[in-house]
Amino acid sequence: MARVILLNGSPHPHGCTATALDEMIKVFQAEGVETELIQVGNQAIRGCTACGYCMKNGKCVFDDLVNEVAPKFEAADGLVVGSPVYYGSPNGTILSFLDRLFYSASFPKQMKVGAAVVSCRRGGNTASFDVLNKYFTISGMPIASSTYWNQVHGFTADDVKKDLEGLQTMRNLARNMSFMMKAFAGAKADGGYPAVERGAFTSFADGK
Repeated sequence: MARVILLNGSPHPHGCTATALDEMIKVFQAEGVETELIQVGNQAIRGCTACGYCMKNGKCVFDDLVNEVAPKFEAADGLVVGSPVYYGSPNGTILSFLDRLFYSASFPKQMKVGAAVVSCRRGGNTASFDVLNKYFTISGMPIASSTYWNQVHGFTADDVKKDLEGLQTMRNLARNMSFMMKAFAGAKADGGYPAVERGAFTSFADGK
């Protein structure tokens, strides 16, 4: 059975972002995909300090929700990251969480399906969407798309429930993501995933 983790980067567990994610969960369950919703946005998550501890120990030096989620991420076939828009960018808490999760978790993330979901009252949605997608593209994670950008509009959860196109986008996103996770699992069983080269690391340390 495919398994997906959904991260709610909003401080409100029943707000606009949660409403969008809940719409996806309904479809995932109908598609036979196991889901786990993790509330991140109301946690005290500090940013990365670039201390290098994770490179030696395989986990972040700050033993909080990041280290708790890492093994769940490793076991999952897909990751949905939801965030409200703050000043044209995702919530600072979810960004700190993702910085540390993706950097400290050394396991391969190749072919895990990623999807970003953003909620806003009016603007800043596509800029936030772009920021979140970069975590996936640097990690070999295919991105699930929908019939519009993965966003909902509203100032309250009740507003989002009136955004019929936004909710439709969430449902189509979950269907596409379910298909991708199942298809990749089948392809892995048939012949494995593509080889990944890791030898080159260009840093121009010689100053030239």
